[in-house]
Formats: sequence, structure tokens, C-alpha cells
Amino acid sequence: MKIAVLKETAAGERRVSATPETVKKFVGLGAAVAVEAGAGATASIADQAYADAGATIGGRGDVLADADIVLGVQGPDPDALPGLKQGAWIVAGLNPFGAGEHGGRARVDRYAALGAEALAMEFMPRITRAQSMDILSSQSNLAGYKAVLDAAAEYGRAFPMMMTAAGTVSAAKVFVMGVGVAGLQAIATARRLGAQVSATDVRAATKEQILSLGAKPIFVESVKGIEGEGTGGYATEMSDEYKAAQAELVSSHIAKQDIVITTALIPGRPAPRLISDAQVASMKPGSVIVDLAVEAGGNVEGAVAGEVVERHGVKIVGHRNVPSRLAADASALFARNLFNFLSAFWDKEAGKPVLDEEIGNAIRLTQGGKVVHERLLA
Repeated sequence: MKIAVLKETAAGERRVSATPETVKKFVGLGAAVAVEAGAGATASIADQAYADAGATIGGRGDVLADADIVLGVQGPDPDALPGLKQGAWIVAGLNPFGAGEHGGRARVDRYAALGAEALAMEFMPRITRAQSMDILSSQSNLAGYKAVLDAAAEYGRAFPMMMTAAGTVSAAKVFVMGVGVAGLQAIATARRLGAQVSATDVRAATKEQILSLGAKPIFVESVKGIEGEGTGGYATEMSDEYKAAQAELVSSHIAKQDIVITTALIPGRPAPRLISDAQVASMKPGSVIVDLAVEAGGNVEGAVAGEVVERHGVKIVGHRNVPSRLAADASALFARNLFNFLSAFWDKEAGKPVLDEEIGNAIRLTQGGKVVHERLLA
């Protein structure tokens, strides 16, 4: 069983799909691991560290030769997989509903044409036994943390209240919109930095989580019977009545905030619009908005992917691929997700992983030269 670790080629991607820690564990399972030269350089991992852990280092062709499993952070370009073995697994975040050169249905079709078995790690079901395999959660956790640091870097004032001989500095007011994994970490980080934090979400169940972190929940109370909980713990679309009530509540609250962080995503669909241009204009000059959903269309009107723009005196931060901005830690967590996944299904007698139906069917996009995932066949 040979596992290939490829160097990422997507613009701005600094992460790597294996670390010396996981390489050593794969070798312990009996696998051979080959790492493309320079794969870990942007995540502060030298080739020698991989070699010391038991991997062989080489060019892409040598690494892919006879590989049974190909690991990646983002899905590799099908045209850059020379000599890929028929039936080889591609295990990565494959972005099948995305656009651009590193995602989309067309790329899935090309994996099928190669005869590869493409496994989309972002489709991992949110069940108890798969928590340690969930790349969305591990990467979102770091994104929420980094969003607060990015906001602090752009904000021209301090976060905590400071009482000095020269006078008192007021605490920054931070509002987090969307209380998933990223939102919860953003709340916790902003609180640690001393900000006065509030948060909102369409899921009523998150109110207790917000309170548990010492933040103030901002919720629509006038519209009853709407929980906002979709399948697998994700948020779902809300009614027009709820959206109107939420917009009114948020408009009055957002005008008083110094920093807003938006994290709302709906899998397979454009990000919901949470903040209008008029709401941006209502904020004080010097305020900051960080849109973590900017690559999925954005929660904020006027946000631009890959840029920090200023509208009405308010900075709107739209960094791409935020987890990659913490490449070393993001890689460590991502690599553990992949190892936890493969090792959980490792058959010692067969010397390879053998997937069960529940998880296999949830993440398998292609098999036997065909696209097989139900969400791509609908």
C-alpha cells in the first residue's frame, strides 16, 4: 500500500496534507509513503523531516508511480496525475460544487475518466465516530480564530478596556454572525482579547452556546417555530418572515458595533447575504467587517474575495483560504483528519483501508469510471 503526498498547486494554498507525525503513523500501519519534494515547505516542514519519519522524497512522477492513495488538501489537477493507477483513491477536499480551476463538477468527471476513486473529505457525515475526520470543523476552527486576529490588525484601536493614568480606553464591540465552529472560536478569541462580544445565528439551539462563552445572544424572538437546523447540524434557509425580522434586529445592533465577523455558509449553495450596503454605511468610520464566506459569494454586500476594501469608511476584509494563513497548524489538523479517516478503516489482513457503506457512500464521488454520488446525479 503506497500513499502519495502531493505538493499543492492552487494559488495561495500553503497547507500540506501530511506531516512527519502522520507519515510516521502511516508507516506504522505498514504503508509506504512518498512525498513530493517541497510539499511541506510553505507549512514550515522540510523534506528531511519527512524522510526522517520514514517517507521517500521525489518528483511528482516518482511519487505517483504505483500509488494506491493520493492525499491532497485541495483536489489535484487531473492533468497533473501522470501514470495514476486505475482505482487509486484521491483523498482531499474536492469542492465538487465549486467553480474555478480547483473544483466543480467538470473536475469530478475528469477524475472518473482517469479511473480514480475520488473521496471528498468535506462530505464527511457529521456523526460522532467521524468527528475526528471532519476537515470542515478543524479548518473552520482556525479560520474563526484568524478572523479575529485579522480584524484586530485592521482595527485602529485596542480590543480590551484599558484604565490608564491618561484615561480609559473602551472595549471594542464585536458581533459574530453565524455560530458554527468558526463562529464559536471567533467568540472565544474575541473574548480572550477583551472585547465586548455579541452573536447571532438562525439556529435557536446556539443561544446556550453563545451564553456559555460569555457573549450576548442577539436573536429574533417575535417569529416562533423556526429553528434553522438542517440535516447534519448545518444551518438551512429561513422563511421570508424570519429574514425580515432578523434584518430589522441586526440593522439596529450592527450600527453600534466596531467589528463584525460573518461566518454563515450553507453547503452546496451560495452564502446567504447577511449585511447590506446600507447596513455597512450605518457603522462608525473605522469599523471592520471580516467576511469568512467571501469565496462562496459573501455574506457582506461589497466584499471582494482576496481583498480588503473600504466602503463608507468601513473596512471589509475578504481574505481567501483563511486556514492557509495559519499553514503549519492547519496542516497538522488536516493531516490528522486524513490519518484518522484512513486508519479507522485500515484492514490489517488486507494491508489497506476498506470503507463501510455509511461513510463510503457519503464521501465517494467517483468509482469504476463513473460519477456515483447521489448529490451529483440529481
